[in-house]
Amino acid sequence: MVSLDLLINAIVAGILLGGFYAAVTVGITISFGMLDIANIAQPAFILLGSYAAYIITYYVPVDPLVVGFLMLPVFYVIGMAVYRLYYYSFELRGEQSIQGLAFFFGLLFVAEVSLVLVFGVDYRFVEAPYIGPSLHLGIIDLPLRMLIPCLVSLVMIAVLQLYLSRSFIGRAILAVSQDGLALQLMAASPTRIKQIAFGISVATCSLAGTFLIIIQPVEPSIGRDYIGRIFAICVLGGMTSFPGMVAAALLIGIVESITATFYGPSWAPAVAFGFLLITLAVRPAGLAGR
Repeated sequence: MVSLDLLINAIVAGILLGGFYAAVTVGITISFGMLDIANIAQPAFILLGSYAAYIITYYVPVDPLVVGFLMLPVFYVIGMAVYRLYYYSFELRGEQSIQGLAFFFGLLFVAEVSLVLVFGVDYRFVEAPYIGPSLHLGIIDLPLRMLIPCLVSLVMIAVLQLYLSRSFIGRAILAVSQDGLALQLMAASPTRIKQIAFGISVATCSLAGTFLIIIQPVEPSIGRDYIGRIFAICVLGGMTSFPGMVAAALLIGIVESITATFYGPSWAPAVAFGFLLITLAVRPAGLAGR
């Protein structure tokens, strides 16, 4: 017989996990969903965010979340530089499909090997007052190391949604992959808009990477676990929709949490992707459509 207390806590844990998945996926929703750039190196940028938080907090007594926010401009500039290299090497010559995919795979490989050479394969972690304690609400346990990243993630996504829907650059980002010529007629450079959008997508990695190292210790190859999952959540959410992406992330998180609780962690990814396939079979455009 299923314990009601255990089920409720599994659902709550899944919601918190889904909040983290949303933070990890938001960059792919921008680069892949809105710009049609299959940035499979996204987990590498997330890991770089994790290790940046580890290095800075190791030498300076500062909260990891503060480091994540301080690193936003740095990762934004890195993202703009990476897109500029990608543009001149592939997109300008119309070779952004297979060659571009190989480019991002190379970035992923180089980043992972570099982290191994510098830090080794040992797990690294950070310390903060909220890593360890839990908030107890009746029968519900809320680990602060999961709750705080989940809440900050949702706030970050809400701010991005507001920026995309209310600002000129935000609306231009939404339009750039649909009609670049119309964007040029509005005196906006599609290349410049894509560069800004890609910078934003990579900048979100600093926070997502901080969330990751707060939730669990990290090592250089852990990013591989998220490549398939973030693309799956992006597609399930409808590619370009932040609300759809958040809903998809929460659903995947809940499915994984319930499966891990009652059937074991090894079954969680298989059941989650099975749920994805069934959902897309019923609604091919995803939860929010494209």
